Amino acid sequence: MIDRVHEHIISELGANTRTDTIFVLTAIVLNLITLGINSGIASSNGDSTQTIVMFTFVALIIVVNFIAEIGLIRGRQMRRKLLNGLLKMYKDQGVEDYYDPSLLSDYKTRYNLFMLAVLFTGLVALIIPFVIR
Repeated sequence: MIDRVHEHIISELGANTRTDTIFVLTAIVLNLITLGINSGIASSNGDSTQTIVMFTFVALIIVVNFIAEIGLIRGRQMRRKLLNGLLKMYKDQGVEDYYDPSLLSDYKTRYNLFMLAVLFTGLVALIIPFVIR
């Protein structure tokens, strides 16, 4: 039974990683694409329709980045819980020396960096078009 629990935890960690990757890539790619679109709109002689389109993209950036940040926070919490369970299982089996618990803080740092990358690309995508305008 312990093997099944171990496989399940490892499987959940893999799914967690894939989900986090999707959140980060989606947010950053959307931020960069929207930066290009809104910068183009801002540099042209725009009418009210272009302004509406620009603000629609701004709203999209805000919503997607908010969802990505919440997703990353939840992903970090889930990973911590799964890894704590895994560490307890390893301790119960007497093999805890093979997994360095300091990796937990490394994962936290990685999540913070991902969140920072999403946040700053989002801010750049929001601010630059208004500076150009």
